[in-house]
Amino acid sequence: MNKPRPDFVYLASQSPRRAQLLDLLQVRHQPLLADADEDAEALEVPLPREAATAYVQRVTGLKLDAAVARLRRRGLPAAPVLCADTTVALGGRILGKPADAADAHAMLAALSGRTHRVMTAVAVQAGRRRLQALSVSRVHFAELTRRQIETYVATGEPMGKAGAYAIQGLGSALVAHIAGSHSGIMGLPVFETAQLLRQAGWHIP
Repeated sequence: MNKPRPDFVYLASQSPRRAQLLDLLQVRHQPLLADADEDAEALEVPLPREAATAYVQRVTGLKLDAAVARLRRRGLPAAPVLCADTTVALGGRILGKPADAADAHAMLAALSGRTHRVMTAVAVQAGRRRLQALSVSRVHFAELTRRQIETYVATGEPMGKAGAYAIQGLGSALVAHIAGSHSGIMGLPVFETAQLLRQAGWHIP
């Protein structure tokens, strides 16, 4: 006998892209955002010599732990909780969100003409079960001139983005080739997310 489908999932992310991708899957969702006194950025600090794949999965797990605790603390109705985290790695170097325009410029200059990895980990807490998946894609940047980088940074789009670019925005013009999941590079791999939600009881069309 099939398990009943939950009415909705909690999305523990303020990313509008992740919300849009859940809409694409026709999954109803409600935000479960951090309280003002929660230091979400502290969870994103890499450990010494930590591999990027281990890092992104560990951070996603920590964010999901925080979201589940938040759900209980607020006394909200029970429903699956979905969390994701995306990181960019150039060789063994993890490129997080740029601290400022100069940092964004440096990241983009390092990515210019090279191939990097984009990893998005997804985790769903469904009752006592924790379901996890990892999407790994390779992205090759075109050779960028200093002026191109300065112009892009001036748009403000790189700020708040891992690797200092957004493939769903103007940053797509910097990308010569991708191998992997476009939605995963955006921040929520649709294929892997659909698989997890099916395991959590959803019927994905």
